[in-house]
Amino acid sequence: MDPSSYFHWTGNPEILRIGSFAIRWYGVLFALGFIVGYQIMLYIFKRENKPIKELEGLVFYVIIGTVVGARLGHCFFYEPEYYLRNPLEIPMVWHGGLASHGGAIGVLLALWLYTRRHKKMNLMWLLDRIVVPTALAASFIRIGNFFNHEIIGKPTSVPWAIVFNIFHGREVVGITPPVHPSQLYEAIAYLLIFILLFIFYKKNIFQSSGKPFGLFFLLVFTARFFIEFTKAPQADFEKYLPFSMGQLLSIPFIIAGLYFLLRSKKST
Repeated sequence: MDPSSYFHWTGNPEILRIGSFAIRWYGVLFALGFIVGYQIMLYIFKRENKPIKELEGLVFYVIIGTVVGARLGHCFFYEPEYYLRNPLEIPMVWHGGLASHGGAIGVLLALWLYTRRHKKMNLMWLLDRIVVPTALAASFIRIGNFFNHEIIGKPTSVPWAIVFNIFHGREVVGITPPVHPSQLYEAIAYLLIFILLFIFYKKNIFQSSGKPFGLFFLLVFTARFFIEFTKAPQADFEKYLPFSMGQLLSIPFIIAGLYFLLRSKKST
């Protein structure tokens, strides 16, 4: 595989740097996911005559649940030994390391806590609707990973393979062989899932409680399971597992998705 015959992604992860402070594409796209997601939920709340005031508090819960859950997921799913030895580094999100499965668990817990405090808000109603912007936000985050030159794929000779820069700090110290652009595979998959869920919501195709939520889990984590076959290992111990950690963590979510779909079907 001659790297010179493939597209070489040389984009700088940083948009702007002032001294030690840097604005990175990943952070902007992460934030954009929340901003666009808020606008979609605002549309849903208005369409269904829900009090907008409750949405403002909901956003806070979702942001905290996402960041805390994703950080803890990375620390304990992928590098438990290191972070158990260095627990003070767990809150240092700026050092990098967020896991989407942990983020999903964190959001679920945050929404449960939110509905415990706001008794008038039904948890299942909320889950069925929040999955719509969540799919789009997940797509933005994977594009951020692409800009960051991280979560790259395995070496391949497919025509659309990409050569990434290898960074040490801010310095480029090498390049990868041609690899699968796994981040873009996920970004496209999640974008298509968002479009599907949004169309279903607009056309009132899903009436059963739990069906959109179940479909989201089934589609997103099934896509994640199969795309993982194209990814390079994210941790050394994954080399000794029959499946990657991302695949193993996706299986319970796929089962949960099937459960909610079957449950909603029985209730119709």
